[in-house]
Amino acid sequence: MKIPLCKPSIDNKELRLVNKSLKSGWLTHGPDNLIFESNFNKLIGSKYSVSMNSCTSALECAIKCLDQKGEIIVPSFTWVSSANAIINTGCKPVFADIDLETRNIKPNSVENLITKKTIAVMVVHFSGLPCEMDEISKICKKYKLHLIEDSAETLGAKINNKYTGSFGLGCFSFFPTKNITTTEGGMLTLNNKKMYIKAKKIIAHGISKSKEKPWERYSILPGHNYRLPNHLAVLGNAQLKKLKQFNLKRNYIANLFKKNLNKFNNLIVIPKTPKNFTHVYQMYTVRILKGLRNNFVRYLNKYGIEASVHFDPPLHQQKIYQKYRKGNLKNTNLLSKQIATLPIYPDLKKNEVDYIIKIIKKWYFKSQSKV
Repeated sequence: MKIPLCKPSIDNKELRLVNKSLKSGWLTHGPDNLIFESNFNKLIGSKYSVSMNSCTSALECAIKCLDQKGEIIVPSFTWVSSANAIINTGCKPVFADIDLETRNIKPNSVENLITKKTIAVMVVHFSGLPCEMDEISKICKKYKLHLIEDSAETLGAKINNKYTGSFGLGCFSFFPTKNITTTEGGMLTLNNKKMYIKAKKIIAHGISKSKEKPWERYSILPGHNYRLPNHLAVLGNAQLKKLKQFNLKRNYIANLFKKNLNKFNNLIVIPKTPKNFTHVYQMYTVRILKGLRNNFVRYLNKYGIEASVHFDPPLHQQKIYQKYRKGNLKNTNLLSKQIATLPIYPDLKKNEVDYIIKIIKKWYFKSQSKV
């Protein structure tokens, strides 16, 4: 049996909608982007949304909207795009440590790194579980810092009934591995009108059009082409309608893993969800103890299960980011050597989940006899 790590759920209805959009002639940013953005606002509870071609673009756009240069605190345990967005906008990443249980940035690690040069905190909600946003929001308010949420992996997740992406500047991904997909794509959510107007200009070459002479286009800032094509917005809007259903299926699969793997906690530590938090399981990650993580992943791969690792090495251990390291990131160092990612996606069948569990049990009892 071959089981991929992830697989997007795109049905024939969505293919027909995309085909209809392509035939309409709107091949670039178009009217369906506005519909997608409006529906996204309704979901997240934000005043404004800007659809664009990736979450990386959304992160860069969010930072540019701050109109400041300085240090931005970010976890080292993340994908490179979080740090790259900071560096590519002329700012400096400062790496914070994480909590081993939640895999998310630690509020006290954030506060310990704040200096006069700090302008913002970028949280990265890991694998579908929100960060401790109430505490982090208080820290940002206390020190008058901007708050950016890398919400690439938490579309639909909530804390005390408030969605991720609504605490600060929210940046979402619609890459094929995420909770919904537009193939490539992203969204920036925000509540500040001035920032929204600037973001709209940034994504479209920094151009302002004349109302009297629409053919006259003036560049008022050095922008980019971050726009999402209309037909991909059509796909995103159709996927957004199925988000709740998708996330329920992810939770169903996660509960099957939990029920069956919880008894092996001397070698396999399953994820936990704090009270009043919802998890949307963009990934299902486990900690493999006693130095057996690589053996675990290779064993599953041998049996056709595309298990993987997110993230090893962490950013501060990579050559181009080492100069941004401050202090000891002991939890990040440990977790990066223990973390393993299991397949999870809405179309994963029960018999496939059973097969994954069967192979994990086989690995466990084989490994148990050796430790």
